[in-house]
Amino acid sequence: MQQEERRIWLIKKLLSERIEYRKQEIPEDEIGQKKLLRALMNVRAPRSVSDEFLQIQDEYLQAENAAEGYVNVADLKPAGSDERLYLWQGDITRLALDAIVNAANSGMTGCYQPLHGCIDNIIHSKAGIQLRLECNRIMEEQGHDEPTGQAKITPGYNLPCKYVLHTVGPIVSMGVTPELEKLLASSYRSCLELASENDVKSMAFCCISTGVFMFPNQRAAEIAVDTVRTWLDETGSDMKVVFNVFKNLDREIYYKILNY
Repeated sequence: MQQEERRIWLIKKLLSERIEYRKQEIPEDEIGQKKLLRALMNVRAPRSVSDEFLQIQDEYLQAENAAEGYVNVADLKPAGSDERLYLWQGDITRLALDAIVNAANSGMTGCYQPLHGCIDNIIHSKAGIQLRLECNRIMEEQGHDEPTGQAKITPGYNLPCKYVLHTVGPIVSMGVTPELEKLLASSYRSCLELASENDVKSMAFCCISTGVFMFPNQRAAEIAVDTVRTWLDETGSDMKVVFNVFKNLDREIYYKILNY
């Protein structure tokens, strides 16, 4: 199959799963088809799927992800203040590291809003539906929502990273408190400890709890860098840690903190 054939095949299979979707027309243009496929993946409940579907999905997603280009830690310049730390601006799913961090919600099975721009949605969309299935398995086994400040690990599936670390950062509603700062630091430490347990040598953190969780960007970055540096010093780890940013504001903040 060519990419278009795979895309159409996947769309038809997903449409056939729900009676209310079966009259949905498939767009003729490539962009429209890609949006429809992603939206169908976004809203799909975590239920079993055929090996044939997974094989075609994996072939499709791996080709799509590779076409965007991968970035390795060797491609990055270390921070002036600490050669263990790096800064990179862009889509975290392009980083070919041992692990990347996902800012998850307490349900831990991804974002169900079609085409939403959050990191949780993007990671699940590019990893494939296996990621939601695995997260759901973990949560069913756990039996309760994921507490703030902890972390879980899954394979990266069709992403260039080996693992995805999922953590729920604190939500700021009435201003930052010492307790919220501790919880944010706990998210970083939990990811680092879980990564170390799984022999991760390079990993990338997103800006946990900023954005819709409303943690102030400057303070969040200070906590992130301080927590990572302290953990590296205390453990003697040689892990390489990338601070991944998307917004220019966060890039400027980390650039100054890391003394680039």
